[in-house]
Amino acid sequence: MANEVKLPRLGQGMEAGTITKWLKSEGDTVEKGEPLFEVDTDKVTQEVEADFAGVLLKIALASGEAPVGQTIAWIGELGEEIPTSVTAPGTATESRSAKSPEEQPRPPRAGDTFVTVPGTDGANGGRIKASPLARRIAREKGVDLSTLRGTGPDGRIIAEDVERGTPARPAAPSAVPAGEIESIPLTSIRKTIARRLTAAWQAPVFQLTVSADMTRTNELVARARELSPDVRITVTDVLTKVCGVALMRHRDVNVQYTEDALLKFPSADVGIAVAAPQGLVVPIVRSVERLSLAEIATARGEIVGRARDNKLTAHDLDGGTFTISNLGMFGVEQFVAVLNPPQAAILAVGATVDTPVARDGAVVVRPILTLTLTVDHRAVDGAAGADFLRTVKQLLEEPALAL
Repeated sequence: MANEVKLPRLGQGMEAGTITKWLKSEGDTVEKGEPLFEVDTDKVTQEVEADFAGVLLKIALASGEAPVGQTIAWIGELGEEIPTSVTAPGTATESRSAKSPEEQPRPPRAGDTFVTVPGTDGANGGRIKASPLARRIAREKGVDLSTLRGTGPDGRIIAEDVERGTPARPAAPSAVPAGEIESIPLTSIRKTIARRLTAAWQAPVFQLTVSADMTRTNELVARARELSPDVRITVTDVLTKVCGVALMRHRDVNVQYTEDALLKFPSADVGIAVAAPQGLVVPIVRSVERLSLAEIATARGEIVGRARDNKLTAHDLDGGTFTISNLGMFGVEQFVAVLNPPQAAILAVGATVDTPVARDGAVVVRPILTLTLTVDHRAVDGAAGADFLRTVKQLLEEPALAL
């Protein structure tokens, strides 16, 4: 019997994924560990490697969403037997040849635990059978469940039925000329960004702002580039190192908030916000307090490159304890960053600007950087956040103390 290829769980909390591309075709030879297909999760689009060597005998799901654990293909030797039906976990097996494609019940998605909701279906006593996921999508899209025909078990409405349905209200005002509005479907990553930012705005946060004299940091960066010309060290790398050291001195800030506990971490795993083509992502440089500037620069360059090439893995994104968002390269002098839950703090970094300042009774021009810390007040008190930010300022003005 051929080996089943199942949709894997690529990260904690993953319940389903969307296959976007097969890297092999039916009949191709596949080596174990060779990239087989691409799957889009709520965090990242990732290549999945083959667990078996052989021939790709059959692709059961060319594209689209499936729950974790569903069989999506078979790999084996030429001529090996493969099943004639695809079964989602927890559903009954039914031959696809028994009904036409439109009549066949589709396998339910993750989240398609079926319930009934009020409706106008007389056969069900005035109630419509639909999954919670289908109901949620229907609310978001404005689809009337009573207008749909369910293709799930016992005629229940599943998520795919809703996505193929017609909205009950117009998508745009009729007065707008056709062809002037472009509808761009939300990707899983964009939906995740929207969900996480909405959750962030519900947190009771406060902001703290300081200005740092970057004279010594700029000198350090210039000298480091001379000593390590093959590694492009940047101010962001110094910021990452400084924040890592400060987090270890102020461990009450190096936390994640949960409903039951504050999780205090033994190392500083710093996320760096990256504006990637697929949307905002925050890949992580781990244990930065233990790394040299050159090691941080190398790690930062690798993850940012993978982010922009859409090659991040779930491991690159999971488990950060703090985030840095730097918009200085766009000329933005100061801004407030949105919290990255469940982390308790995020640092917004603006542009370094030559500014007249008073030093020893005289006015001099210094490169000044404005930093704004957004903090979840449920996890971190104001004094603790201020003390942490003071340490970051001190280390930027005397970076040798952090090395």
